[in-house]
Amino acid sequence: MDVHSRVVVVTGGASGIGLALARRFVQEGAVVVTSDRNAELGAQQAQQIGARFFPADMSTESGVQELIGDVLAREGRIDLFCSNAGVAQGAGPETPDRVWDLVHRINVMSHVWAARHLTPHFLERGEGYFLNTASAAGLLTELHSAPYAVTKHAALAFAEWLAITYGDRGIKVACLCPEGVWTPMIENAPILQQTAITTDELVEKTLEVLRRDGFLITTHDSTLKSFRQKAENYDDWIGKMRKLRVKAMALVDAQAAAGKTGHAPEPRQEGER
Repeated sequence: MDVHSRVVVVTGGASGIGLALARRFVQEGAVVVTSDRNAELGAQQAQQIGARFFPADMSTESGVQELIGDVLAREGRIDLFCSNAGVAQGAGPETPDRVWDLVHRINVMSHVWAARHLTPHFLERGEGYFLNTASAAGLLTELHSAPYAVTKHAALAFAEWLAITYGDRGIKVACLCPEGVWTPMIENAPILQQTAITTDELVEKTLEVLRRDGFLITTHDSTLKSFRQKAENYDDWIGKMRKLRVKAMALVDAQAAAGKTGHAPEPRQEGER
């Protein structure tokens, strides 16, 4: 897809990956509408980059529906919907149900609700594009948060289903599965900081895949290498992940002992995803 003159919606657009995507889409000549729960920051950032802002809560179906309805009413169509809002909370099974529910609603159901209310518009026009942000955790796992790992697997599975079901009817789907990216989402995950890339680097990789209408967008060569290892020998991969988790937890403990926040160096800092 060439986004020039296209109407593009980006959720979670107040900062981080969403803001970086929105900024670049504006630079590429798209008509961009961003959305975020943080209305004040979202409006400020949208004004700075030349986008329109609509405040909405992606953890509710009504929020997603209102956003889509507003853009269709004002811009007349949606060409690319970037379902980017995401959250990382919780640890293991002891995580309270309310947290599991929140993470599921934002990381999974926001994609479902977007498809529910936008697919009829896409089918009527005979074209449309979903860009759903999942995570490399959807292909592999996440070492710190079970809710995050589980919901990102589900997000990837839903994107696959959309691509399979509607790909012959004009609807294209891409799924963004990054590893570490310099946003506050990795501030307490020092193992991801070791190989983290900037959001600008992520945007370049994203545009490369969108231009050729590809499905899977990864940011690190290690993602698909590990994914192949997982498929070829699941038991061996689980063992390697156990060792990696020990290393990751040790780094977290060392960071806490040193009193560090885990933020990126100043030139590489970005907002939340």
